[in-house]
Formats: sequence, structure tokens, C-alpha cells
Amino acid sequence: MTLNKELLQPFIQQSLLEDIGEGDHTSISTIPKGTKGVARLLIKDDGILAGSAVAVEIFKTVDPNLIVEHLIKDGTAVHKGDIVFYVRGSVHAILVAERLVLNTMQRMSGIATTTSRVVDLLKGTGTQVLDTRKTTPGMRYLEKMAVKTGGGVNHRFGLYDTILIKDNHIDYAGGIAQAIQAAHRYLQEQGLHIPIVIEVRNLIELNEVIATAGIDRILLDNFNYDQLKEAVMLINGKFITEASGNITPENVLKHAECGVNYVSMGALTHSVRSLDMSLKAIKH
Repeated sequence: MTLNKELLQPFIQQSLLEDIGEGDHTSISTIPKGTKGVARLLIKDDGILAGSAVAVEIFKTVDPNLIVEHLIKDGTAVHKGDIVFYVRGSVHAILVAERLVLNTMQRMSGIATTTSRVVDLLKGTGTQVLDTRKTTPGMRYLEKMAVKTGGGVNHRFGLYDTILIKDNHIDYAGGIAQAIQAAHRYLQEQGLHIPIVIEVRNLIELNEVIATAGIDRILLDNFNYDQLKEAVMLINGKFITEASGNITPENVLKHAECGVNYVSMGALTHSVRSLDMSLKAIKH
């Protein structure tokens, strides 16, 4: 996966500034200047690897002379005891980058692992899993990258790349038809070509959306399984369908079996467990 360095570099710079401050006093005071060394990234959990390409960019930002020897690629299943890469060069630089590398890779690998499990659960259903905007501020790009690494599909990245008309928009706009019509006028006036998605809360709203048309996807929010099945039958392939609302790995398959095209899961990013790993010095 090609890295978007315009998005990645501000994250790296801000994170390093947050961590380093006026300097790494511990390393500077205890390790002679100019000391060279080697460290290895050690996996301590089973899961799906993500973020190692980002780690390389972090190391390069801290010190362009650091050399990273990759052994395992992102998206690969890893197991306790696996070594992902070796990094060689300035010990001070390695130690400055260490925590940011670990925090990023552990978080991203946890997301990729959870996503991969959900993708496996959905095999054969025809339903794909989407992420959401329920991401860590400043880390959305990385967390959505991790979802893709785990085999999931990215939803909109932000408020700017899709019109997603939700319950509050509908209520403030005065109704479903009014909100859809206003969205179309806006897109025409602005010369924009972005999809329109609308959220519905019940079958009454769904029927109104079907009658109004003019949208690309219907988001069925917090429908129970019987309602979801009925909704899919009513839509009858006329629109792309998405189920959302409290969907977890434990119930995702039941939602998929209702026939929706997508399930969106905030749980992919807002409540995952990071994959345990460490960066350890190799003593000579």
C-alpha cells in the first residue's frame, strides 16, 4: 500500500515533538554519542501485521541513515516470536523512534487483526465490512489504512468526500425529501460529484426514501434482524444497502445474513486491543 506522506508526515512530526520535547535526556546521558547498534521488532501476540511501512517512515524521519531490514510484510499473519524487521544505525535515533513505532504498529495491527476476523466471519455472505469516522483524532489515516490491511473497506474518510444524511440532518432539514432535494441542489451549485448516502431509522422512513430516490446508498440504522430482512426485500436491489448500529464481531454474521451489501462497525477502530510487540536491542 502506497503511503500518503502528506498525511503521514504531520502525524509523525507532531508525535515526535510530543515525545521528545527538549531531548531524550535518558539516552543522551547514559549512552555515548555516536554509538551504533541493532534492534529487532519482536511480535508477542498472534494477529495480522500492520504499520511496518509506517515504522520505516518514522525511522527515516528521525534519522535518514537508519537502515531497516524487513522480514515480514504488512497484511501477513504473525505469531508470537516472529521478528518483523531489524533496524541498524544510531542507537540514540533508534531509541527516539522506538515508542512512536511501537504505539503506531501495535494500534494498527490490533485494528487489522480485528478486521481480518470479521472478514473471515463474512466469507460467503457477499457482505463487506466498513469502518467509520469513530477513529482516534490525528490517526484516522493510519487506522483506516489498518482496516484495509485487514481486508476491510473504507467508508468516507471525512465530512468532505460523501454526503451522509443522518437523523439530525433530516430533523433539521424538515424531512427526508427536503434533505435529499437540498443535497442535490447543493451538489449542482458547487459542481461537486460525490455520493449521497441517507440513514433511515425505521420502515416508514425507508419507504419515503425509496419514493423520493436520488441517493446512492441507504444506511439502515439499528434495525433488528426481522426489520433488516424486510428492509432489504423492500429495497429489492434498487439501492446499495448498509447496516449499522452496535454491530460487533459477535453479531456481524446475523446482520450479513439479512442480505445487506455492507455492515459498518465502529468497533473496528474505537475498541480494539492492540497487538503486543516490542523493539529489543541485540547485544553483541
